[in-house]
Amino acid sequence: MTFNKLIKGFLLTAATISLAACGNNANDSDNADKEPEVIKVVASPAPHAEILEQVKPILEEEGYDLEINIVNDYNTPNQLVVDGGADANFFQHTPYLDTWNEDHGTDLVGVGNVHIEPMAVYSQKYDSLEDLPENATVYASTNPAEVGRFLGFFVNAGLITLKEGTDPVKAQLEDIEDNPKDITIETSIAPELLVQTYQAGEGDAVIINSNFAIDAGLSPIEDSIALEDQDSPYANLIAVRPDEKDDPKIKALIEAVQSETVKKYIEDNYKDGSVIPAF
Repeated sequence: MTFNKLIKGFLLTAATISLAACGNNANDSDNADKEPEVIKVVASPAPHAEILEQVKPILEEEGYDLEINIVNDYNTPNQLVVDGGADANFFQHTPYLDTWNEDHGTDLVGVGNVHIEPMAVYSQKYDSLEDLPENATVYASTNPAEVGRFLGFFVNAGLITLKEGTDPVKAQLEDIEDNPKDITIETSIAPELLVQTYQAGEGDAVIINSNFAIDAGLSPIEDSIALEDQDSPYANLIAVRPDEKDDPKIKALIEAVQSETVKKYIEDNYKDGSVIPAF
């Protein structure tokens, strides 16, 4: 082989290597410039959105951008997911989701529990449920899925009994058998407005979901006269459309929200027991 041929062969090899390197750099550049996939989640302000903020950096490492849309009512979040305006929501428990699906002809599914917010009873007039007088008025949520939940307070306090065979979770007002003090349980106020009812001093007691209580600066532990048992089955969950439950981004969301980082955040930031991990 002549010297000229050697030189030509060397230059051809160098050019090939250079082109390959340019191709690899282009791929690397494409990957670097790739936009993260967005996960849209509708959530109540506290503690749901607060918890999701802790999830953002975890998902960023997995190539996802978590977009949190805060909504402070109990109807909009599910409708947004049904309509495709959000990938998931985080505000409700299974009994509420089941009732909403039944009432609206939908089939949203829960894909992972996150935490429990013990419901509590508040009063500016009395120190305990047992102190409630005859003909007392107690305000509670309009949410039909919560009736059995708040009736449990009165059953446990010995103030009412339920008809034999009643499922405590599905119990309704008409399932009350005995009510010796003739306590009126008023369910005409939307759950997000019950804090205002309590602050206005209306009625003898008010039953408030902890997310609304916390958002208003109330402590379920320190300010209530009765607190739901920590073994409550009403864990707050992530809900999605059924065809999305196995989507990689939903799986990534659940893994992140059920991480040790989130568990530690809940335990460190809600030490009064107002929010408890449920995973």
